[in-house]
Amino acid sequence: MNHLSVTFFLQMACILLACRVVGRLGRYLGQPQVVGEMIAGVLLGPSLLGLLAPGVQGYLFPKESLQILFVGAQLGVGLYMFVVGLEFDTGLFRARIRGAVTVSVMGMVAPFLLGGLVALWLVTQPGYFAATASGTEAFLFLGAAMAITAFPMLARIIHERGLAGTSLGTLALAAGAIDDAAAWCVLAIVLASFAGGASTAALAIGGGTLYVLLMLTVGRRLLRRLDRLVERQNGVSFHLLGIVLMLFCLAAFAMDAIGIHAVFGGFVLGVCMPRGRLCQELRQHLEPLVVVFLLPMFFTFSGLNTRLDLVDSFAMVSVALLLLGVACLAKGGACWAAARWNGEDNRTALAIGSLMNARGLMELIILNIGLQHGVIEPALFSMMVLMAIVTTLMASPVFEWVYGRHHRDRRGVLPGLATPGPGTRLPAATSDVEHSA
Repeated sequence: MNHLSVTFFLQMACILLACRVVGRLGRYLGQPQVVGEMIAGVLLGPSLLGLLAPGVQGYLFPKESLQILFVGAQLGVGLYMFVVGLEFDTGLFRARIRGAVTVSVMGMVAPFLLGGLVALWLVTQPGYFAATASGTEAFLFLGAAMAITAFPMLARIIHERGLAGTSLGTLALAAGAIDDAAAWCVLAIVLASFAGGASTAALAIGGGTLYVLLMLTVGRRLLRRLDRLVERQNGVSFHLLGIVLMLFCLAAFAMDAIGIHAVFGGFVLGVCMPRGRLCQELRQHLEPLVVVFLLPMFFTFSGLNTRLDLVDSFAMVSVALLLLGVACLAKGGACWAAARWNGEDNRTALAIGSLMNARGLMELIILNIGLQHGVIEPALFSMMVLMAIVTTLMASPVFEWVYGRHHRDRRGVLPGLATPGPGTRLPAATSDVEHSA
């Protein structure tokens, strides 16, 4: 009997149970399913299960099984970003490009600088950054981590609130996409510094730029042939689905190989897919498996690396609160100011600030990379995970308070929360599977 396969199936059963239970509780409290999944991942790790029942936690998640869980986690988050890309409205993105760039730049610069200044202090203190990390490396890493936006989380909140395709939703998504792409470029520079050469950063930034340009030009023209094939076959066949998944794997491989991340390969491929029946059927085929089965692996893998018991002193708690305060003030405040400067009314600007302040999934990705490459220590990793969870928890209630309830008062019901009529297609983040949660 293969011990690893037995362990994997037991792990998945526990992961799915925890995510369904905590996710359902989260939805009852007005939070998106993804927030419950983030918390469930932490609960399965050493912060709770490992504290209460270390033997059970060690049996469920032995060290030798974590590499398999890691691969599944990368597959899940990459495919999820591909599904998000399928829903992305590029036409509205072009219409709001000026506002998106303004919000994105201000939403990056302020948290990057403030986070970097905090890093210059933390790098002199033991237990936060690796002993080999320089002040510049610490500045760049923590700045990038503070500047990141929870792009998948942002997409799910926008979809669940019925704002997909609206001016506000598209502006926030476009700003988040630009935001995260720039943060990954900075992260590439940090990792290149640890690797001892600038060639890694040049390959990541140059290769990523070339990939995007090729996909938006030549790639789009080639992908249109798939749409014509769907029309001839009257649907997405298994053969065509296999071709799309092969393209996804190649895109994810390319981005991983050059040092960015598989999620951007998947997202750009999804954006470049021809709109129409192909996108609609791909979402129907892929989304339930990705959202329900694969994505929870990523949250659990992050949770297994989170040790909140390390934040066990007044000094540690103070640093954690400082990081949270800097994150909210710099990111949310800067995005609000940028939206106001760009002509948005105060309520819409506050909504954009609350959405952009969520860190969620993308924060976990960048923190995991920093921990794996030895840039940060487990204590700082855990503090930043806590910051990501709190800012993500804040997003929905703050958004509802500053925007949703007023929009509902004017319209009678918040878009997307009304019961869909016969034949109505639910948006990507609110499929039948999600509603069954």
